[in-house]
Amino acid sequence: MKAEKASLLNKNASLSDENASVANDLKSLSSQSKMTIADQAKRLKNLQDIIQSQKDVMLKLKNTISAALMNYKADELSVYIKDGNVYVSLQEKLLFKSGSDVVDPKGKEALKSLVQVLGSAPDITVVIEGHTDNVPIKTKLFKDNWDLSTSRASSILRIMTTDYGFDPNRITASGKGQFHPVQTNDTAEGRASNRRTEIILSPDLKELYKQLYQ
Repeated sequence: MKAEKASLLNKNASLSDENASVANDLKSLSSQSKMTIADQAKRLKNLQDIIQSQKDVMLKLKNTISAALMNYKADELSVYIKDGNVYVSLQEKLLFKSGSDVVDPKGKEALKSLVQVLGSAPDITVVIEGHTDNVPIKTKLFKDNWDLSTSRASSILRIMTTDYGFDPNRITASGKGQFHPVQTNDTAEGRASNRRTEIILSPDLKELYKQLYQ
């Protein structure tokens, strides 16, 4: 009986030690969990601050560009924010004659004003997208609408960089052809809206990515 009692006491002491160890482990885990939650909250706050700061920068940029281009009509160009980027959408009638990739003088003046604004926004990158309607084209210069849209985007890129000194490291050009219409191609008005060049201005996302993947 004494031996059994001693054995039970030893087992009880062992269980008490195990319980204490588990309790300490839970306490440590709880402390670590609280630190992780605190770190996550801090990280989320940093992300929110960066995103809001970028929104403020892009809104200010949009308003500055709108003011610089205020003398142009609504059917010639528009400036708006979409998906965190500023879009400057220039209609064909402002930039080009039908079937041509040569930028008209009035269009050049608009591009000059835009480049002057972007000179004070060094962290903004630029993408130029050429768009057409769905009416087929085939000339000695252009095989199809995709070819025309690409050449038009490149013409604008060269004017912005070569003529007006915009940093070529911050700009790219692409042609979208007729595949991204903003209006129906079933009407003359819709086709006119689709014949456009979009200059897309994007914020620097390096700091945002740094917070996301650190």
